[in-house]
Amino acid sequence: MVRRVAAELVGTLLLVYFAVGVATLSFGFGVAGGSPSAGVVATALAFGLVLLVLVYAIGPVSGCHINPAVTLGVLLARRITPGDAGRYWIAQFVGGILGALLLWLTFSGSAIYSRSVTGLGANGWGEDSLIQINAGGAFLAEAILTALFVFIVLSMTSSTAIPAVSGVAIGLALTTVHLIGIPMTGTSVNPARSVGPALVAGGSALEGVWLFIVAPMTGAVLAAAAHNYLQPTKETPLPPTEPGPR
Repeated sequence: MVRRVAAELVGTLLLVYFAVGVATLSFGFGVAGGSPSAGVVATALAFGLVLLVLVYAIGPVSGCHINPAVTLGVLLARRITPGDAGRYWIAQFVGGILGALLLWLTFSGSAIYSRSVTGLGANGWGEDSLIQINAGGAFLAEAILTALFVFIVLSMTSSTAIPAVSGVAIGLALTTVHLIGIPMTGTSVNPARSVGPALVAGGSALEGVWLFIVAPMTGAVLAAAAHNYLQPTKETPLPPTEPGPR
């Protein structure tokens, strides 16, 4: 369990550092130029590719949840115990916060970085949204996108799935939800990814972070319900190393 928890902490840290880092460079620093589309594509690919690599790297150790919503879905699918899920959640939030702090320390070395202006790739709605979506629309979007993503994770890591390709499918699923979600909310679908940058950035990002905790967890419940209904066959309870390539 110590190794599994450590893998979840490090995996979440790396996801935040690299993928949120690309988001900050694209939209905060403006390295994508005057094209929001370029920033959306770059950020979506960063999240998807980092997760794809991590699934194969730490999947055999912890299952590579690195997302509290995924862990909730796995718990409701009866593949992990409540105690282990709680340990995973702690590791994921700690990893997200540490990743955000390391990213902030890195960007602080830039003469043009300003935490209040450049930000740290935090999620948001209203004025913090590219399309200025309201709170209700942001909640609905995050719940639906998380439901799709967690459903894919559960389906691709079931006993009938092909483990060798699960990382590719999961990575592409995360890329897909980011392509549509970034213009709306910046795309969370992962409370740990949202909490870390919000704590560092402060301001409106921190005030609104509750939505990016509640909505993804709601989506995870919907995904688990759909998965359990569509795949009702009883499976032998899997160890906490699921999901991930076996």
